[in-house]
Amino acid sequence: MIEKLVAEFKKVYNYNGNVDIFFSPGRVNLIGEHTDYNGGFVFPCALDFGTYGVAVKRNDNKFRMYSMNFENIGIKEFDCNNIVYDKNDNWVNYPKGVIKTFQDAGFNVNQGFDLLVLGTIPNGAGLSSSASLELLISVILKDFNNLDIDMINMVKLSQIAENKFIGVNCGIMDQFAIGMGKKDHAILLDCNSLNYKYAPVSLKGASIVIANTNKKRGLADSKYNERRASCEAAVKVLNENGVNIKYLGELSLEEFDKVKHFIKDEEQLKRATHAVTENQRTLEAVQKLNTGDVKAFGKLMNKSHISLRDDYEVTGFELDSLVEAAWKAPGVIGSRMTGAGFGGCTVSIVEDDKIDNFIEIVGKEYRDKTGLTADFYVAKIGDGSRKLGEF
Repeated sequence: MIEKLVAEFKKVYNYNGNVDIFFSPGRVNLIGEHTDYNGGFVFPCALDFGTYGVAVKRNDNKFRMYSMNFENIGIKEFDCNNIVYDKNDNWVNYPKGVIKTFQDAGFNVNQGFDLLVLGTIPNGAGLSSSASLELLISVILKDFNNLDIDMINMVKLSQIAENKFIGVNCGIMDQFAIGMGKKDHAILLDCNSLNYKYAPVSLKGASIVIANTNKKRGLADSKYNERRASCEAAVKVLNENGVNIKYLGELSLEEFDKVKHFIKDEEQLKRATHAVTENQRTLEAVQKLNTGDVKAFGKLMNKSHISLRDDYEVTGFELDSLVEAAWKAPGVIGSRMTGAGFGGCTVSIVEDDKIDNFIEIVGKEYRDKTGLTADFYVAKIGDGSRKLGEF
């Protein structure tokens, strides 16, 4: 793979010297969905597939970028003194946004580079291909410019780039999981304070299997904003009734049960119920993993999906079909949707000797029910964004 990328870089840029190789993973959230903007906990991990970058420092202030995923776009070129969003630049707006955000934060980025990227994360699947690219650029900027910046601050700047330059109102979970990932560990992250703990993920003869519905998520953005507004409205009602909180994630289940009668709007109550119960499930799930109880962890994944389906209503026909097929398949310890919803991916824990059978059975049932073909990925938990070396 690396040799092929290096050869392609040399062909595209007509270059013969040494190159630097960088890698930035994708991520999957094992449990804790739609809790991030509710001030709660999430439990993501970095994956062993993601975005590769081959780069060479230039002696001027030009950047040239080429993606093997979008070969028809060709090489895009821009100057570090004139970085503006241009929809015709397509994927290159993400690197542009990160570079501009670093500059705006006071970092001296005045030397360009040539870059070739290859992403092995399916676009639009909800595994954070955009955040993976943002952290890849961050790591290259740090390395090539000898910048004094740690990973958490690179994570924060990458999120700002997506929020401000790209205009996507994402939380910080994606960038955090990708930048701070650790092999064979997931991260229990408090999205309110950014306090975090690594938890070893030992699945004892089972693996993480990600399944892509291949349903384009057309509804996700507008519905995301609606769900967020419902949760904020529920917080407002509770505050008006003497419950002094900023986020639903601050309430335990017991505390919520005592005050939820104040929320008269049925939709707001359902959304708030998910936010609070999912937060508790996430904390409990990490405890179960820490004690080696993978089966209990799987049951909590199943409950998470049911809550996302019934209380938060962000699953949809395709995700439900894929998860319901998984629940019936032999060797499945747990399965749920992951990501924003309305398409994207499911994440399942499946016994290793049943994985081939799982892919066949679940794939067939899903295809028969929806007419769509799911893609399956057996994922390992990998390290975060980093330089792989010089070649």
